[in-house]
Amino acid sequence: MLTSVDPDLIRVLGDPLRLQIVTLLARETLCTTHLVEETGAKQTNLSNHMKVLREAGVVETEPCGRFTYYKLRPEVLAGLSEQFAALAESARTAAENKRACP
Repeated sequence: MLTSVDPDLIRVLGDPLRLQIVTLLARETLCTTHLVEETGAKQTNLSNHMKVLREAGVVETEPCGRFTYYKLRPEVLAGLSEQFAALAESARTAAENKRACP
């Protein structure tokens, strides 16, 4: 069980469309219109996914006239990466530990 890794963040990033959005935003800051064009998702569906990503702290908004731009919060992804790295290191050091069966 991945107790040291934030399960809510894993759930948020586990959705294929949200992961695609995060991948696109890793390249550049985009508005809703760009994200609809790039993903092929309907605007209402995309807006719902963006709300989930915002509430999870993965993205932040930047108003620009009548458009809303989205950009990643890299520190959130870096924190998740560090959690997985710590988990991997723990697995390396525990590789020789074997609990005896009763």
